[in-house]
Order: sequence, then structure tokens, then C-alpha cells
Amino acid sequence: QVQLQESGGGSVQAGGSLRLSCAASISGYTFSSYCMGWFRQPPGKEREGVAAISGIGGNIYYADSVKGRFTISKDNTKNTLYLEMNSLKPEDTAMYYCAARYCPYGFRLSNLPGRQWFDYWGQGTQVTVSS
Repeated sequence: QVQLQESGGGSVQAGGSLRLSCAASISGYTFSSYCMGWFRQPPGKEREGVAAISGIGGNIYYADSVKGRFTISKDNTKNTLYLEMNSLKPEDTAMYYCAARYCPYGFRLSNLPGRQWFDYWGQGTQVTVSS
């Protein structure tokens, strides 16, 4: 079983930065056994993938809209996933969610997975970027 809790959201001006965290509580497997992702859902829109990372962290994908501005990372010693967001734009305003799926040892992501691929979800943290 996996429980996820996001934090770090807030309100910033365009051009600013935020760092989101996702703390995982896991039973049965280690955090390094889970592929993780960040998703976001702007008001009135569908939830979309932002970034994903493999279990041991060596395999990463980003949505085109955030490449070069956002960085996903995971600390397997702290059971925590991060999303460093720089050069924020008003269109980045959304509820941000972290997600997890068990990945066998050696599993490599081949692309940015869709929301249906992940099994566990956090409650979300709001990011608001003003112009």
C-alpha cells in the first residue's frame, strides 16, 4: 500500500520558482521500487502529465510545456519525490498531484505515462502563478 502527500504549493508571480514535495508512506516494497509522476489539473481542464521518473531515478520524461523549466527528482533514502519549478508562467496555475506505480527492478520508462498508468495518487497541492 502507498500513501502520498504533496506539499510546497503556493502563490507566486510569473518568473518565480516553487519546489513541490511528495512524501510517500509505503508498506511491502521500498520507494526505489516505484515509478513516480507529477500531474496537474488546471481549472476546468483535464489532468495532464508533467513529468515522470523511474524507480531508481535514472529515466526521466517531461511534458514539452515544462521542459527546461521543471526538474523532477526522487530521494529514495527519504521516500520523497520533488518537482523543482522555475520560470513559472500563469499557465502553470493548477492543482498538482503526485502519483506512483510499482516498477520491477530494471524497468525503464519509454515515455511520459498517462494518468491511467499510475495506481496511487496524492490529494494535490495548489500552485497559482500571477502575471
